Amino acid sequence: DARGEYEVQDGPEWNEIEVLPISDNGEEKTWKWKRETLIENLRDFSAKPNRIGEMNIYMKSRMGGEGTLPTTWWGKKEYSAAEHGTGTIKNLFGDALGFSFPKSPALVEDCIRASGCDADATVLDYFAGSGTTAHAVINLNREDGGRRRFVLVEMGEYFDTVLLPRVKKIIFSPEWRGGSPKRAASPEEAERGPRIVKRIRIESYEDALDGIEFDQPTAGQMPLEDRLGDEYVLKYMLKWETRGSRTMLNASELTRPFGYSLRCHANGEKRELAADLAETFNWLIGMSARTRRVYRDGERRYLVYDGETRAAPGRRTVVIWRDTDGWEESDYKRDRDFVAEREIAAGADVVYANGGSAIPNSRAVETLFSERMFAGVNGANGNGGI
Repeated sequence: DARGEYEVQDGPEWNEIEVLPISDNGEEKTWKWKRETLIENLRDFSAKPNRIGEMNIYMKSRMGGEGTLPTTWWGKKEYSAAEHGTGTIKNLFGDALGFSFPKSPALVEDCIRASGCDADATVLDYFAGSGTTAHAVINLNREDGGRRRFVLVEMGEYFDTVLLPRVKKIIFSPEWRGGSPKRAASPEEAERGPRIVKRIRIESYEDALDGIEFDQPTAGQMPLEDRLGDEYVLKYMLKWETRGSRTMLNASELTRPFGYSLRCHANGEKRELAADLAETFNWLIGMSARTRRVYRDGERRYLVYDGETRAAPGRRTVVIWRDTDGWEESDYKRDRDFVAEREIAAGADVVYANGGSAIPNSRAVETLFSERMFAGVNGANGNGGI
């Protein structure tokens, strides 16, 4: 009783309930505490209903002998992976897509809030899974007008089947049911949502091996296998025999920057995938682009990045890409006049152009591309290869 007094009874009185060590599914168990422990610590025990309404005996938990354990708000119903995580995936795609227990967007939203990061912070998730972090960041930005960005890293095949499609769907609409949008994003939601999402795929070792192409021996030169015999060991970089293969990125390919591709392993098969040389160059020089614009000069397409590099903050850098394959002197003059007329490079401190150029004070993309791409591999100077 309340005074800590007790007596042994043969059975429960008419107004009492007998509590037995029976689990929720009816399985007979054993008591966790001995009778002596119960009697010695009677004030630390209580009897109350469990989640199915049956009475159970519980021992109070204490911290350092004083006070009770702190409460937590990480147990909210909205944090349930089964209900609000899997439920979100089902709403977006119509089924769970075989992805087990994705996190609830509400849970990740509160994690970001609890971190105390600014409204323009960058949120990194290097085990991105189904893309819940991106979903949460987009939701928060739409809620408070923040400009948070997300960086997700994932190597599972569900990057293509779940993560990327999910980001695209949430950008289009914040509300889905059974795989269909309940409505399009409002003008304000669209304004606060992402405008551009970059997808970056890192070339793997297997991809590089698939891209190696061996030059045929010149007249009077023995075939490679005869010169090296059985002791020949294939290496990632070969200086002469593979200098023209796509693994080494032959500089001549930069005259056709918009159609470059690599042989890649994807979803268990080998296939040709487009490689973005312009974005790769930006990464190599540490480019932070403020604008990315496309210009047209008749049938010619220009892709122009305007910003600054980490090595020269505050100095305006412009990178100009166009297809120069087969150009003659007249083409380069037309190119120079078009860039000047549109003031594409006006006021820039540094100008890079691919495929040769008559643009005043411009630098060749090819030279710096090769230096940075293979720095540390072939002895060139630079910031390191990728």
